[in-house]
Amino acid sequence: MATRSEIQTYPPLAERPIKNTIVLFDVDGTLTPARLDASPEILLLLSQLRQKVAIGFVGGSDLPKQQEQLGDPLRVPVTSLFDFCFSENGLTAFKLGQPLPSNSFIKYIGEDNYKDLVKFVLHYIADLDIPIKRGTFVEFRNGMVNVSPIGRNASNEERQEFERFDKERGVRREMVERLRERFGHLGLTFSIGGQISFDVFPTGWDKTYCLKHLEEDAKKDGGIEYTTIHFFGDKTMVGGNDYEIYEDPRTTGHSVKGPEDTIRELKEMFDL
Repeated sequence: MATRSEIQTYPPLAERPIKNTIVLFDVDGTLTPARLDASPEILLLLSQLRQKVAIGFVGGSDLPKQQEQLGDPLRVPVTSLFDFCFSENGLTAFKLGQPLPSNSFIKYIGEDNYKDLVKFVLHYIADLDIPIKRGTFVEFRNGMVNVSPIGRNASNEERQEFERFDKERGVRREMVERLRERFGHLGLTFSIGGQISFDVFPTGWDKTYCLKHLEEDAKKDGGIEYTTIHFFGDKTMVGGNDYEIYEDPRTTGHSVKGPEDTIRELKEMFDL
């Protein structure tokens, strides 16, 4: 039997009732609880919103993680649920299910510098005195490196415990300061996000990178110039991985505390 999303159709982008407007969403903490699945309520709301306006997500994680959180609950490709999909801040991108040009962290930084960075990170974490350590402390992605002092294999309960510990001790903040001192000359940005990790990427490759895709798409035949770009995110404070796009003059930023906030604001803004 076909699911609701498989039989759902949407007006062409140029014919959406709210013209020249797109709504972009962070994933963790905005559309979903951290690292958990999206709820049926918010997936239904996104489908209703897409009838009126273009929508997209922009997440720091790679596409398989966004598929797990957003697409798997409906058993459909996540690229079918949004008009634009910007994984790894847009380094991997799709429009209407079709891939857009990509870029690579390793091409930018070079293999030798990358090895120096990883060596420094692993030595630092080895000497770090924190209650528990699990596994996958460095995760290489297409557009960035994700670093987790506790390790990305931590359970949800362990993630929550570390988040509380980190708020008191500033483990990630101090580690980022050390990395800026050591590798700042490489033109890298260090951005704390989520519960247990931070991202390392070339300066300018934060979430504002995805806006380049929208600008380039507007120049193509049939492309749309989005004069209004709403962005919803939860890590909008200085140092958070939503800060740059939230504060960008090209966007209208909305800071939320979780999916419930997002649902409430969308209903009020778009009469859903």
